[in-house]
Amino acid sequence: MPAESALRDGNTADFELIETMRWQPGQGFLRFDRHLARLYGSAAELGFACDPQKVGEALRNAVDRPDIALRTRLVLSRSGKVTATGLPYEPHAADKVWRLQLARVRLDSSDTLLRHKTSRRDIYQRARAEYLISRADEVLLANERGEICEGTITNLFADFGDGALATPRLDCGLLPGVLRGELLDEGRAREAIYTLDDLKSAKALFVGNSLRGLIPARLG
Repeated sequence: MPAESALRDGNTADFELIETMRWQPGQGFLRFDRHLARLYGSAAELGFACDPQKVGEALRNAVDRPDIALRTRLVLSRSGKVTATGLPYEPHAADKVWRLQLARVRLDSSDTLLRHKTSRRDIYQRARAEYLISRADEVLLANERGEICEGTITNLFADFGDGALATPRLDCGLLPGVLRGELLDEGRAREAIYTLDDLKSAKALFVGNSLRGLIPARLG
């Protein structure tokens, strides 16, 4: 199946930049500086107007219940309009192991828009739609070369027994997640290239994002 670009997947309308953060009572927004750095970097690269003061104001207004954990979604339009919403954060069971399946649809590793978190989600939605929730908690996507890239809402990490967790290289075509960046900087993860067959030999698998942290996972 040919690879598809986020710029050519039928979602041709203008898009927005998104950050999804967890507000934790007593701690504030987790990995806050990393989220802002990604947002500001994407805004500068893609030509979005961005006023840090408006970003801060929107986030403060979204945290209307600072005594509970919140899932906060920040949206930035190209014109610089900022909106943010906060909903109660609902954690998964601590012993939950996510089942992973691989999508048939493929990512285009040359599509640089994949490196930005945007509202253009069509290819991820189609990948997710390939499997019922009863069959997959998360769906992985590979690129045109069959290299594993990421999940629809997570980055992937594999333990091959040689130290740091292996996470797909950025040039495979994926979003540089905030949690992923933290683990790389801490030396707990390293970049690698691997296929589905390679994953079958991993000692352990994890998916993760900044909202939920690392989640144990398995194929099938």
